[in-house]
Amino acid sequence: MPVGVSNPKYARAPFVVVVAAIFMTNLDLFIVNVALPSIGKDFGGSSLAGLSWVLNAYAISFAALLVAAGRLGDRIGQRRVFLAGMALFTVASAACAAAPDLALLVAARAIQAAGAAALIPTSLALLLAATAPERRSGRVRAWAAVGGISAALGPVAGGLLVQADWRWVFLVNLPVGAAAIAVGLRVLPHPPPRAAEPLPDLAGAALLTAAIGGLTGGLVEGPSWGWTSGGTIALLAGAAVSVSWFLWRCAHHDNPMFELHLLRRPTFGPATLATFVFSIGFAAMLLSNVLWCQTVWHYSALRTGLAIAPGPAMVPGLAIGAGSLGRRVGPGTVAAVGNLVFASGLLWRVFFVTVTPHYLTDLLPSMLLTGIGVGLTLPTLVSAAATALPPERFGTGSAVLNMGRQVASALGVAVLVTVLGTAATAAGAMSAFRHAWLAVAAASIVAAAASVLVRRPRAAASPPGQAARQVGVRTASRG
Repeated sequence: MPVGVSNPKYARAPFVVVVAAIFMTNLDLFIVNVALPSIGKDFGGSSLAGLSWVLNAYAISFAALLVAAGRLGDRIGQRRVFLAGMALFTVASAACAAAPDLALLVAARAIQAAGAAALIPTSLALLLAATAPERRSGRVRAWAAVGGISAALGPVAGGLLVQADWRWVFLVNLPVGAAAIAVGLRVLPHPPPRAAEPLPDLAGAALLTAAIGGLTGGLVEGPSWGWTSGGTIALLAGAAVSVSWFLWRCAHHDNPMFELHLLRRPTFGPATLATFVFSIGFAAMLLSNVLWCQTVWHYSALRTGLAIAPGPAMVPGLAIGAGSLGRRVGPGTVAAVGNLVFASGLLWRVFFVTVTPHYLTDLLPSMLLTGIGVGLTLPTLVSAAATALPPERFGTGSAVLNMGRQVASALGVAVLVTVLGTAATAAGAMSAFRHAWLAVAAASIVAAAASVLVRRPRAAASPPGQAARQVGVRTASRG
């Protein structure tokens, strides 16, 4: 029989299950980035445009299903949706590892993301239900640190796994997933479902998927198909129609995927916009790190992971310190400074990095600057957006924010692929990467301008446990 607060002997077990699940899904982002060049070699030298769908299929599926999965958990039970999500993520990971070609790998990644979308919004609800009120704050702070830890460990873990075979990047999920399901069936609590909860707008989810997929596809394939080709025009036009229809449904549906009125809130709107723009550059920067190290400097996957690790390692400590700094000077100021520091890290590369490896003087300073920028920017903006919402809209607003970050990630990867193109020479690669880094720096400067508009949110009264929810949900998908 599942146990929770009433059985102190098992008080830590639900926490371990939830943290294992969230750690696994956060880690996935970083280790798959590191594995991408090896996947391309194994599948006959697949193009960068084709390989980018390994990342984008995940981001698009996650973004489209996140809100729907959260509301489904409310309706039929958080425990049921969490365990189903874990099972789906685990089975899809096995399918990714066994994929014989790129098309099947991309399809399995989309299914894997559907499992992750079920895990993220249900995990914190289960943790809170299994923890006594007086212990929730500490448990949630520990849970919130998972994103930072996975970011710090991900590049090195990915490099180690790829040294054996890129398929281990996915196989490593199997024992963790199986153990989490076996233990979770025994120890996870049963928060009561709300059968009267309305189903989300599933047609809206389909339209969002079509919009992101069409825009991403048009950007990724445009350079090779031609920007005036029928295929490119059809994808971009379809995306425009789909996003217009999606926004119309959001404005008129009784239970929309995206509550547009939230964007009119003084702090939530600017913070969401700044987070969206910053996340475009952040996703492009992550992939550019891997591609530069492995395809231009010819580092191994392990050496690439070690080279990248200093940046993510800066994030957890800064994320904690940025909270108190934001309370003193305002979140908008902290986020704007963080964006500018992040942009300076990219500009460092533009002026100092060359095709001849000089890691300590070329790439390491940039990694440290971008790590500082991420640590100051992302937690501050997400926290400001979340705390600007009334308690009855916190879950919805957090889902909207995370959905926007995933959409931005898909666009960031697509923009990077478009800018890099198919440079065949070292000089061509150097020029293409410089243009990409300039584009990322420009996005960060735009995000800094949007951050200035983020006002200090007013403190709002919250029901018991709400503060813990706010600390945790805002970092649920930091990776």
